[in-house]
Amino acid sequence: MTLASQLRPDQTGWLLACATLSLAPHASHLPLSLVGVCALLLGWRGLLAQRGKPLPNRFLLLALAASLVALVGAEFQRLFGKEPGIALLAGLLSIKLLETRGIRDARTVILLSFFMQMGLFLYKQTMGVAALALTGSVTTVAALLSLEGRAETPRARGLAAALLVLQGLPLMAVLFVLFPRIQGPLWGLPADAYTHRTGLSDSMSPGDVARISESGAIAFRARFEGDPPPPAERYWRGPVLSDFDGRTWRQAQGSVTDTPSYRSQGIAYTYTLTLEPHNRRWLLALDFPAAAPELRYSSDFQLLAQAPVHARRRLDLVSHPATRVGVDESDSVLRQALYLPPKSNPRTLALGARLRAEAPASDDIPALAIAHFKASRLAYTLDPLPFGQDDVDSFLFDRRQGFCEHFAAAFVVTMRAAGIPARVVTGYQGGEINSVDGTFVVRQSDAHAWAEVWLAGKGWQRIDPTAASAPRRIDSGLAGALPGIDRLPLLARSDLPLLRALRDNLEAIDNRWNQWVLGYNPARQQALLSALGLARTDWVSLTALLAAAGTCVAGLLAAWALRQRSPADAIDRDWARFCQQLAAIGIPREPWEGPLDYARRASHRRPDLAGSVAAIATTYANLRYGQAGTDPTTVQRFHQSIKAFRPR
Repeated sequence: MTLASQLRPDQTGWLLACATLSLAPHASHLPLSLVGVCALLLGWRGLLAQRGKPLPNRFLLLALAASLVALVGAEFQRLFGKEPGIALLAGLLSIKLLETRGIRDARTVILLSFFMQMGLFLYKQTMGVAALALTGSVTTVAALLSLEGRAETPRARGLAAALLVLQGLPLMAVLFVLFPRIQGPLWGLPADAYTHRTGLSDSMSPGDVARISESGAIAFRARFEGDPPPPAERYWRGPVLSDFDGRTWRQAQGSVTDTPSYRSQGIAYTYTLTLEPHNRRWLLALDFPAAAPELRYSSDFQLLAQAPVHARRRLDLVSHPATRVGVDESDSVLRQALYLPPKSNPRTLALGARLRAEAPASDDIPALAIAHFKASRLAYTLDPLPFGQDDVDSFLFDRRQGFCEHFAAAFVVTMRAAGIPARVVTGYQGGEINSVDGTFVVRQSDAHAWAEVWLAGKGWQRIDPTAASAPRRIDSGLAGALPGIDRLPLLARSDLPLLRALRDNLEAIDNRWNQWVLGYNPARQQALLSALGLARTDWVSLTALLAAAGTCVAGLLAAWALRQRSPADAIDRDWARFCQQLAAIGIPREPWEGPLDYARRASHRRPDLAGSVAAIATTYANLRYGQAGTDPTTVQRFHQSIKAFRPR
């Protein structure tokens, strides 16, 4: 390798910077062992560059690559898929720097860095991730610029890279607005792209909902047309659990149709639901949503998507909480809602039989059970004591403390023991209004379980036994019912108003990003273009419009670039003026003549000007082709010498 093809120290520094900034954001989802390996390799490369030591030989690099593959295989138990693929690229980028000696290898490092920045969006597409990727991209562009031309200060190189990125933003905006939108990703992600999501499950055991409630992550947002429903109506329906084995509740097999089985009635709430991906089909609407296109409705009144929700989804819905449902429920569903495993929770079975005997009518049994729950002074807590073999008996008669799933399960078992069909409903209850943008926000900490009982002539009725012991849970949410609990999400605590205000501002910004950037789907594109007076929005029209707009933007950028004047432009203008002055006295410069040849010929023709001509030509040659570059002092002296040159 020739000396000219070897990397300068500044080029190596920029490559290390772009690789580091491209890899650092991946540290949160890569195994700690791989993060440590990448950090050691990058540090090793930086140490070698600082001390001027030679790079490792090829055999050592091959051994490192083989060890990296083995490490990734051991961590993920596979080599294919999103996560092991990103892990392999991260390690290979770090190893590549240890064999990067010339420009060709440096360009490979730059391409790998760009790919690692794009890989961030395979995990999340938040505004913060976009900012990290943009920072890495600017640094990588600076590294690319460093491969061309002479060394410059980091500040000058960084500003030049930022300017290039800014120049590309108008064209990027045109592509974003006009490129024909395709609903869903352009390529299929492997199955592991949909892992590590928190949220509800299709089964419930003691403690499950409590664990979900420890997360402050947003489950979904809603924007209502008008006032939101009162707290007592803020029940967002998820999985309905009828199958009970003595400990775990599961969904029962039911039918799914394209239209709801009920007729909507009563007050209507119109809202737009923005649902975070949870990899399940349920859509968590308020009870009970009216018919909407491309949605499904289960026989237990869940609103379902046609496929699991793998990406953020936006829905326009209308719900009618006062709708009567299940008045003509099937016998098979009612039998399922009465089943209790034999020899399970005997004390609760006895309680149900006693309530049945005491009640004047079947419809009075739920109220008697709620009165019993209140009289038992059951405590609402995230940290109940361990239960015995019969969880419901332990909760009602021994421990007397639990979370919402314990209340709901105990109430449903009591109802079944009293001969009232009942089931557990899981979902979310409550939510809060963001003080900045007015969006109704529901978090994982709002996860809740309640009960439904079936009464003849009335159908399924919602009863929330948690409200009997902890009414603040319904009115004020989890933070209001359990103030000061350390396990609550930090920003959900009611005693930290400044942090909550900060959270509201950040989430409002994030919501705008979600709605207008990530949520810019075909419907929104069509609405925007229609508002701009473009009636046709088919792909042919959009392609033609995109080509025209792209050409205009490129032309404007080119015109702007041509009008920019750099120090080099000023040097050439001064040289052109000098040549014009010599041409005026009969010594024009030939097109093929360089500055020094021209100076020698002019000095031969006019010996009296030889000193000035030679000095000016030599300075110009150094400025344009030598080591002087565009030093401001030299440029200024050159300009003054041209002004002072007056041949006669």
